[in-house]
Amino acid sequence: MGNICRSPTAHGVFQALVKRNKLSDKIHVDSAGTHAYHVGEPPDKRAQTTALKQGYNLSAQRARQVTVEDFERFDYVIAMDQANMSALRKLAPPALRQRVHLLMSYAPQRPETEVPDPYYGGPQGFETVLDMVEVASQGLLDHILSQTD
Repeated sequence: MGNICRSPTAHGVFQALVKRNKLSDKIHVDSAGTHAYHVGEPPDKRAQTTALKQGYNLSAQRARQVTVEDFERFDYVIAMDQANMSALRKLAPPALRQRVHLLMSYAPQRPETEVPDPYYGGPQGFETVLDMVEVASQGLLDHILSQTD
């Protein structure tokens, strides 16, 4: 929603995965929120600390709000939960709504369908989010690569 917890974590994890697989010239990664709560702010310190412990540096990211142009720029617009997916589909031009997906749909081995918002919780919530995002990010990359073969 505000682009300071879950989305920046997913952005950092997926970007590192893309870089590790030497795909940075083919896959562009960005994140944005459905609300303008924190535009211009860095990711939540707890998200940054948790990510950094696993080797992901989120410090250069700044929150921004999703725009209609994002649906043109990106082949995949990934939502963390149903509420954000609904907001994204409402904003998307009708012909591009199929580009909106739930992140956890790429992690069928996990029971969760949504990434929970850790904002009001403690450090464990951020660790859970990171674990979920890592699994789903690999699934998303595998999916993208399977579509380009």
